[in-house]
Amino acid sequence: MTFLTLARRNAWRKPMRTLLLMFCIAVAFLIYGLTASFLSGTQGSAGANDDVLGVMNKSGRGQTLPIAHLRRIAALDGVADVAYMSRLRGFSEVERNVVVANAVAVDDFARINGDSLALTSDLLAALKQGRDRVLVGRALADAQGWRAGQRIEITSFNIMQQGGNRNWRFEVGGIFEGKTPSTDTYFMLANYDYVNALRSRDVDTVDGFVVQPVPEVTASALASQIDALFANTGTPTRTQSEKQFLEAFLRQFADVELIVSLVVGAAFVTILMIVINTMLFAVRERTFEIGVLKTLGFNNRFIVVLILCETLLIFLVGGAVGIALTKAATQLTGPALGLVLTGPVVIKSLVITVLLGVLTGCLPAALAMRTTVSNAFRTR
Repeated sequence: MTFLTLARRNAWRKPMRTLLLMFCIAVAFLIYGLTASFLSGTQGSAGANDDVLGVMNKSGRGQTLPIAHLRRIAALDGVADVAYMSRLRGFSEVERNVVVANAVAVDDFARINGDSLALTSDLLAALKQGRDRVLVGRALADAQGWRAGQRIEITSFNIMQQGGNRNWRFEVGGIFEGKTPSTDTYFMLANYDYVNALRSRDVDTVDGFVVQPVPEVTASALASQIDALFANTGTPTRTQSEKQFLEAFLRQFADVELIVSLVVGAAFVTILMIVINTMLFAVRERTFEIGVLKTLGFNNRFIVVLILCETLLIFLVGGAVGIALTKAATQLTGPALGLVLTGPVVIKSLVITVLLGVLTGCLPAALAMRTTVSNAFRTR
């Protein structure tokens, strides 16, 4: 019998107990995986970065900026490219079915974001074929069941048409996939000229600008330069990177990262106490066997490693199941909920699994080390 076989059989001595422990560990890692995936999807780990700047109205997201700001921003030293967009927020069929359409100047937007969204020349040509054409992200298209060529209707929350109508009709010109599976594609791209011509107010305004700095210029320095340019105007700006913007937006509601840390910490501490208590009972049940091993010449180091391998095996299996469930959850509901399971999250999960497995086995291993042969045989 090999060492690993002995460790595996000891771990499965009582299958029901072992399965319940693995289930508890899997639930803990599912909680961790979902919360970490939420942070990755909403705070920029999966696509938002510090290289592209967003220029918004300093008064808040609900306030617009004149489209004329475009020329002044483009004239600044250090600006490689600039585009603008207006967000049409609304719902399809029922109010809880919220969708967003970014109205953009197609060519300007494609120069900055075309690569990250995988906007091919065919898709851009399809968007230009009609003013009411839109490109729909793959995640949104799958969630809504939309396909290319379909006519759709969006009831807007924030942009009203002339005459008081809030229903905007579009034709799906194509579906963009995004450069990577983690790219956010839960939105649409519409033609700015179409939206601007029909809306009843805030004509020739935008919700924000997207700025691409030249490689030699740092994003933070350019952000300060842009804000200083409009500081004494009627529409001062706040310029942030994509990642900073998403983090600031979430902090308006709560310190999400702190809440996630507390929830995950509580889950892991609870699991740690449960597994330690269970393993202590398991070691006490094997007191006589430990005495036999010591009588046969196996030293304390062998017994410690054996117990650590048992706890590590339980944690590895439970953690793997938890992360597998997280992966399935992100694929099923990730795009709609902003869940993105990234490589760093998986690696961190593996590290936590190993650390918890070793930490959990330390106390039972110490108990086994202190067991003498005479005391072990007295248990029979």
